[in-house]
Amino acid sequence: MSSETTTTSQADEPPMRASRVRRVTTDRPWTWLTLGWRDMMANKPVSLAYGAVLTLGGWVFALLMFEVGTAWAILPATAGFFILAPLLAAGLYETSRRREAGQATTLAEAMGAFRRNPTQIAMMGVLLLVLHLFWVRIAGLLFALFFGLNFAPSLAELPIALLRSDDLLPFLIIGTGFGFVLACVTFAASAVSVPMLVDRQELSFLEAVTVSIQAVMENWRAMALWAGLIVVFIGLALVPFFLGLVIALPLIGHATWHAYRDMVVG
Repeated sequence: MSSETTTTSQADEPPMRASRVRRVTTDRPWTWLTLGWRDMMANKPVSLAYGAVLTLGGWVFALLMFEVGTAWAILPATAGFFILAPLLAAGLYETSRRREAGQATTLAEAMGAFRRNPTQIAMMGVLLLVLHLFWVRIAGLLFALFFGLNFAPSLAELPIALLRSDDLLPFLIIGTGFGFVLACVTFAASAVSVPMLVDRQELSFLEAVTVSIQAVMENWRAMALWAGLIVVFIGLALVPFFLGLVIALPLIGHATWHAYRDMVVG
């Protein structure tokens, strides 16, 4: 009886797929971008709508920062956007997954990505959110440390006041250093983990993070290029008041799916 119960229980569990990391060439990110562009063109209504929604969210956030008098927080919070972006792009991974399977995708179906492995994707979201909040807190503490609690010029005077301060350069150096370290940790943990969780419903977020770190370490040259391309694309997209995100986000999101499919086997 006990043996039968055990057998039945094991049969009810979803099959586990062993994952291993494949090494890729250094220039492989250009191929991911090409494949991502094809996915975006094949799903233009969904992809561009997805990008437009996130762009609108950026506008609302920036306006709120202006309203509450914390315009200085826009820059570190925008930098923190890179931390949350892998999770926000889950619907784009689902769109590429469905296209790979020969299925059309609506915006509602793309958003259904979060329902494929809800608990583990939520746990990944908590991890990324904690990292984001940690970065915003560190940025606020550094700003207060270098410029003091009484440094509160108006928005129009803020750039000039910063440029006139002798503390601007050390603030930028130390702040960039902290940000770089946190960005590297976050990138390693999330490079392919979220698309893995969307693709594999039996996977835990800790397993996905482990594989993601292995993929980055095994392919550090290609992933360094990929990280640089992401920063350039998203950075340029943020310049025209986030408007470029309408295209840049879907492109990077779809390309990330292909990075995952390229490097993770099993």
